[in-house]
Parts: sequence; C-alpha cells; structure tokens
Amino acid sequence: MPSASSPTPAGAEPAISLRNVSKWFGPVQALDDVGIDVARGEFLCLIGASGCGKSTLLNLVAGLDRPTAGSVTVTVERPTLLFQEAALFPWLTARGNVEVALKLRKVPRRQRRAEAERLLATVRLQGFEHRRPHELSGGMRQRVALARALAQQPQLLLMDEPFGALDAMTRDVLHDELERLWQETGLTVVFVTHNVREAVRLGDRVALLSSRPGRVVQEQRVDIARPRRIESHDVADLAATLTDRLREEVRRHGDR
Repeated sequence: MPSASSPTPAGAEPAISLRNVSKWFGPVQALDDVGIDVARGEFLCLIGASGCGKSTLLNLVAGLDRPTAGSVTVTVERPTLLFQEAALFPWLTARGNVEVALKLRKVPRRQRRAEAERLLATVRLQGFEHRRPHELSGGMRQRVALARALAQQPQLLLMDEPFGALDAMTRDVLHDELERLWQETGLTVVFVTHNVREAVRLGDRVALLSSRPGRVVQEQRVDIARPRRIESHDVADLAATLTDRLREEVRRHGDR
C-alpha cells in the first residue's frame, strides 16, 4: 500500500496536509479519501489520467473550493496558482503585467517599476519589459506569468500543467528555469502534469492518482541526483515504471 504522507522531518509542520479528503460535484465524486502531506520546500508532482481530480485537488489547496469531507490544512502563506494559459492582460506590457501583482500587494508606485524589472530579469526576460503578450513567444508569456506569480511573494506555488501547451525544447528550458527558481527561493511547489517524464524530471516525489474518483494509489520518491535531464536513462526508466502503473489505472477505469 502507498504511504499516506510524505517523509516530513520529525516534529516539522508540513506545508500542506490533506486528511481523508473527498469531493463531490453533485452525483459525481472527484476525490475519495485522499491523504497526503507536502513538506516545506518540497517539489511534489501529481500525475493521473484525465478527470482524476488533480486540478480539483489544487483548487482545494488554493482555497478556491472546499472539500465535501475531510480537511485541508495549509501552513504557508500566499499560495499562488499558475495555469497552462498565461492569462496575461493583452493591453499591458510584460512589465505592466507584473506591476499589477505588485500593486495588489500594495507596493508603492515608485518602487514597482524597479521591482517588476528585477522579477523579469529573474526569469531571464531582460530587454523584453516593454513587449506586449502578442509580441512574446508562448514560453516567454509563461515566464511573465511566473514573474507575476513571484511578485506575490508566495511560499507555495501551485502549477496546473503550466508547460503543457509548449514545444519540447521550450518546455525543457523552462524546466531548468523553474528548478533554479525553486532552489533559490525555497518555495514549496505542487505541480500537476500529464507528462510522466516531466514529473520525474522535476519532482522530489511523484504522487499518482487513480481514475475517478481520485485516490493516491502510489507515491514515488525520486532519488535521482539533480540536475536531471528529461532524456536521461534514469529519468526514462522511472517514468516507464510509473507509466505502466498509470496504464493500469486507465484500463481499470475503462473496464467499469
């Protein structure tokens, strides 16, 4: 049986704790008795078949919805969501989009420009501050969205397939950038993906959800030294093992 919680150090309070969490939408059960902890500073990846409740779980952690049963406890501040769509304001420049988050944080106007430019430099977008979203590539737009998320000074970053619409090369570059930012900031990250190799490339741990209703059916610690490459043999081998388990869940769901 999979472990019900992550190996949080003894006495340490986890960043996220889900206990016996179930979620119903009318007659449809999305999550069933989910129990999992996420340690502070951990990078957890969630994988599972479409409709297994991954995004629902993120929404519960973000406080955008409440569980039908069970409890969700978040002990870190300012959880911030990042989606597959960058959702930038098209009439604002890259810097202007980041400044919106700074304004909401009540950063004084005279400080916003320098702080927005610093954050864009953090995601390697120096020189693109005055470009509007339609003038940027998909990967650049996601970098602006990440800079805007960082402007909120989150301690918890919730990412819902943020690189799913990008080409393989751009995705690989953003893997490196995200890993660098995570290591530099000490963020806790929960990352939803359909791409099993991506999960193994990025995660300290991978949690696999069953087909609807979603349950944690396997937790896999990723004991592969960083930095990792998505094409490496170690990543590919572990991803293949998890993919086989995922196929079992997809077949089980299809046989109902």
